[in-house]
Amino acid sequence: MQLFVSTTFISPLLVGLLGSLLFESLLSPRPQPFWQRNIAANIVHLGSWLLLFGLFVLLLQRPWFAVVFVLSLQLVVVQSSNTKSRTLNEPFICHDFEYFWDAILHPRLYVPFFGIGLAIAASSAGAIAIGSFLYIEASLISQWGSIAFLVSSLVMATSGALLVWLGWRKLPPITLDPVLDLNHLGLFASLWAYGIALMRSQPPTSEASPFHHVTHHPLDQADHAALPNVVLVQSESFFDPRTWCSEIAADLLPHYDATRPEAVMKGALNVPAWGANTVRTECAILTGIAPDTWGPRQFNPYRTLSRHPLPSIASAFQAQGYRTVCVHPYPATFYMRDSVIPKLGFETFIDISAFDSQDKHGQYIGDQAVARKVGRLLEDDDNRPLFVFVITMENHGPLHLEAPEQAWLASTLPTAPWPLPNHLRDLAVYLHHLGESDKMLGSVKAALNSAIRPGLLGWYGDHVPILPTAYRHYSPPASSTPYMIWSTEIERDTHDHPSYEQESYTLEANELGVYLFKQAFGRDINSDVIKAEPEPQEQE
Repeated sequence: MQLFVSTTFISPLLVGLLGSLLFESLLSPRPQPFWQRNIAANIVHLGSWLLLFGLFVLLLQRPWFAVVFVLSLQLVVVQSSNTKSRTLNEPFICHDFEYFWDAILHPRLYVPFFGIGLAIAASSAGAIAIGSFLYIEASLISQWGSIAFLVSSLVMATSGALLVWLGWRKLPPITLDPVLDLNHLGLFASLWAYGIALMRSQPPTSEASPFHHVTHHPLDQADHAALPNVVLVQSESFFDPRTWCSEIAADLLPHYDATRPEAVMKGALNVPAWGANTVRTECAILTGIAPDTWGPRQFNPYRTLSRHPLPSIASAFQAQGYRTVCVHPYPATFYMRDSVIPKLGFETFIDISAFDSQDKHGQYIGDQAVARKVGRLLEDDDNRPLFVFVITMENHGPLHLEAPEQAWLASTLPTAPWPLPNHLRDLAVYLHHLGESDKMLGSVKAALNSAIRPGLLGWYGDHVPILPTAYRHYSPPASSTPYMIWSTEIERDTHDHPSYEQESYTLEANELGVYLFKQAFGRDINSDVIKAEPEPQEQE
């Protein structure tokens, strides 16, 4: 019987192992071939295949069905990785498995990037394959009996787990650069390495945040009534594309152009995201903690913050007597913000339920509707200064779900032909909504100016947009986004001193909130965090 068991398994085992290597070669960027890798990475690959094959044989009772099922799952991961690399410049990592559930809850944000037709075809093919194998391939339990089947399946799965453990212990340390680690380790070993590193890592301590001290020890403030209202806007996919593409209208962003010369601080913001992964930038801004400090948790820090709250700019403002509000016109459950935002020190979280369907502009709630909400918050004076953090949505992709309109071109792409060539279609949609973001900037400034208290505005983009066809045509832009800190008091001074203009400074994302807080109170919050002014950059 043992010979029969081994011959029954050996063919699907070898075919599946070969298939797993062939499917891995479909990755883009493609990892090193297995003969050039560390032997430990190959041991992990072999062990992973044995483990998965053994477990799915145990579940499905049919070895060839198990082979097809496991390879299909691997193909889904490969396709997901290629899509992510194409749009976000980063391959699939272990942390991304949870996004499959998000894709079910929020399909609009994920499925269109893979192709709706491909998703339907893959689902249909999977259903047909399941039915076919259940009908054609006989169950091993019916052939061998329960004991022999269970022992054989568990031996394979256990052997695979042992190989994974032995190989993982000898793997070289990961660099936390997903592209580099995938290249050196291959798909299976890199997934294990990132997953185990994530489980073994510790969250940052409260002391790692520059807002720790002021959250627990409020600053002395002689005149509480003089404290400014503060609005910090994380503008979805905001950057200035005019230096990147000369075909874009020079007057696309009039409010942005008018604000930059008046800004207290301005410049380029080095953000830890490209195209998406907004919470990486968001977390750095709010907590003041650099991504490197998070270690393997940096790729989705909100998963950690949902269980391990940390001091933030919101808790720091709250400790100084501010009313703290977060506005995000999307379901609060996305990225677990319904759990994270209150733990960061926000008293009120205004999500999509506070908006109406007529507030939509394109696919999402429009930026001007969000600006109106901020204006109403500034009018509702409860004798406390106000801190509002805004996370906009209007310019969120997938941009190709929205058709461009010829009427937009005069203010976005004045020399473009109609109908638009393929590389300009998504760009035209993006530029139209970028113009709406600029109008929001003007509206928020006006609302701050009309309030009784002084006003302070922080504005930045979370990352550059997803425009793969435009990037292939023009080349990708720099990954940094612009930021500004603007004050109603400085604007009033510029009317008397029109030559006023500050130099530009490059900041890391985790530094911006610190400088905004410093500007609100006119002092450093921690001399160990801000030891000197940042280095100026060339004027843009």
